Amino acid sequence: MKNPLVYVIAVLAVIGIGFQSVFTVHQSQRALVLQLGEPLSRVYDPGLHVKLPFIQNVVHFDSRVLDYDARSREAFTVDKKAIVLDNYARWRIIDPLQFYRTMRTIPGAQARLDDVVYSQLRALVGAYTLTEVVSSHRADIMREVTNKVSDLMKPFGVEVLDVRIKRTDLPAENQRAIFGRMRAERERQAKQYRSEGEEESTRIRSDADRQRAVILAEATRDAQMERGRGDAKAAAAYAEAYGKSQDFYAFQRWLDAMRKSFRDNSKIVLSSETPLLQQQQ
Repeated sequence: MKNPLVYVIAVLAVIGIGFQSVFTVHQSQRALVLQLGEPLSRVYDPGLHVKLPFIQNVVHFDSRVLDYDARSREAFTVDKKAIVLDNYARWRIIDPLQFYRTMRTIPGAQARLDDVVYSQLRALVGAYTLTEVVSSHRADIMREVTNKVSDLMKPFGVEVLDVRIKRTDLPAENQRAIFGRMRAERERQAKQYRSEGEEESTRIRSDADRQRAVILAEATRDAQMERGRGDAKAAAAYAEAYGKSQDFYAFQRWLDAMRKSFRDNSKIVLSSETPLLQQQQ
């Protein structure tokens, strides 16, 4: 009777060989088979495939559109203005065999793509002014950069679908200089507004003082005129009343003089010859 361990080892060997002989390519991938480190010419599409066990291995490549966010770098416009470009690229692998032979890995392709995109951006930005790069010719620059980068990357099995500038900034030292000029300009405008406000305030205050002086002068004049008319009427009334009864009004004036003289319980020593006491004798 044969040893059961032999059957177990044989089954395990068959299963191991089976696993080594079959591989799966996901629907978002394409694959290459390497034989002793060298890629075969066939590119495997999604599905189940067979390879030689142990002497062949599989390398998978993503067939979807990939994004690469490049680091910010400086460039110079035609009017000698420094600008910091923050861009990204969308790309995909169209020839896995050529890609493996030239780039090997996605990080290697991204490094190469970064150099190519930056060189083309720098060349095209250098042909336009700062205003054109930021506004009017931005779309044209992106379209031209995309076409040139795609042509340069096709020999590496890569197709570049789009290159975009996400953001354009000025270098830090330029930003500080611009902010300084903006601050100085705002301070100049503030001083101008304050001086204009002070001038307007002085004009309004002077006009108010003038109107106040005119109103007070007119009020004083009217008051004096009314007081004069009142004094005239009072004098006429006194004269008329005095003409009717001279003794009564003389006595009344004497009482007023006495009342004012002896105000607040004051005491006055007078002789009998004092005109005030002789008034009613």
